[in-house]
Amino acid sequence: MPMTDTGKPTACLALADGTVFYGEGFGAPGRTTAELCFNTAMTGYQEIMTDPSYAGQVVTFTFPHVGNTGTTEEDEEAADPVAAAMIVRWSPTEPSNWRATDTLSNWLARRGRIGMGGIDTRRLTRAIRQQGAPHVAIEHNPDGEFDIEALVAQARAFEGLVGLDLAKEVSCVQSYRWDEMRWAWPDGFKKLDKPRHKVVAVDYGAKRNILRSLASAGCEVTVLPATATTDEILALEPDGLFLSNGPGDPAATGAYAVPAIKGVLDRSDIPVFGICLGHQMLARALGAQTVKMNHGHHGANHPVKDRETGKVEITSMNHGFTVDSQSLPKNVVETHVSLFDGSNCGIRMTDRPVFSVQYHPEASPGPQDSYYLFERFAEAMAQRKSASAEA
Repeated sequence: MPMTDTGKPTACLALADGTVFYGEGFGAPGRTTAELCFNTAMTGYQEIMTDPSYAGQVVTFTFPHVGNTGTTEEDEEAADPVAAAMIVRWSPTEPSNWRATDTLSNWLARRGRIGMGGIDTRRLTRAIRQQGAPHVAIEHNPDGEFDIEALVAQARAFEGLVGLDLAKEVSCVQSYRWDEMRWAWPDGFKKLDKPRHKVVAVDYGAKRNILRSLASAGCEVTVLPATATTDEILALEPDGLFLSNGPGDPAATGAYAVPAIKGVLDRSDIPVFGICLGHQMLARALGAQTVKMNHGHHGANHPVKDRETGKVEITSMNHGFTVDSQSLPKNVVETHVSLFDGSNCGIRMTDRPVFSVQYHPEASPGPQDSYYLFERFAEAMAQRKSASAEA
């Protein structure tokens, strides 16, 4: 393990139970507290670090070669990293990638985020799986001086994500339009020039590639803050409503999001599509409950079964709460389940085009098995228009 000139480690991770890990710090120096999770994706570390759903969390990467492809602004899901810090097995080497514009360490340093390498991530992952997502304090100090008692005390003082509304912190503060489509060779990001549908997207922490996927499906998107009301949504006369991903406890965010969604369902027949936190918000608006998971689902290789078709999709996930499928009302069916633990991964109403999934079908990073859901949303809006025209 690399040390300082005096033989001391330059990073320290303290768990609330008193366990301490030492390693090599990179990125920005500093100290922070958060919940610790692990992510099993082999690629996409930059997208993961900038995913707003990781607010309040330190991410441990189980794949050892993180940082080897460098960074590029094209892969960012938000303007800045949202995850509090990252932990890797081996500290990043110089990048080998024609798209790279900077190293991971420099990228983290410029964005004020801590990196920690030289740590046994397998041991750390086992601890998370066995004990649940722990509260931690992590510090990068180039001088190698650490106050262990203070770090453990800070980890124990961290209140955790239960009851915490983080959507307001990562949401936009004012509305904006989005017309950029998914990246494609050789043109990169192209603009949608002939939209077919008007969609309002409520931003609980929306990833850019989710918005790009909506645009690629023919949607002109107007993004509203997480606190948008029913009147503000319907005033734009949308063809459909999209509920985005995001961080925090869905019960806390639901205090203001659930009434807005209920209002749209009561006063309109437009299709509704939700992802991740948006899935949980829709479920709660329909009368279901959500619960905290032991260590959550974080990765790009999660098998999910479509109960209605029997098809198994490999999906990208990032969530620490889940919908309690036993609490779903009679007019809502469970459409998808995790093959890892049987937890709920999708719902739909039986009498109208309202549906949602727990995973991230835009696959950034991850497989693209589930992109069809954006097309399903677009088709639901097209059918509604066609029925209105015939009437």
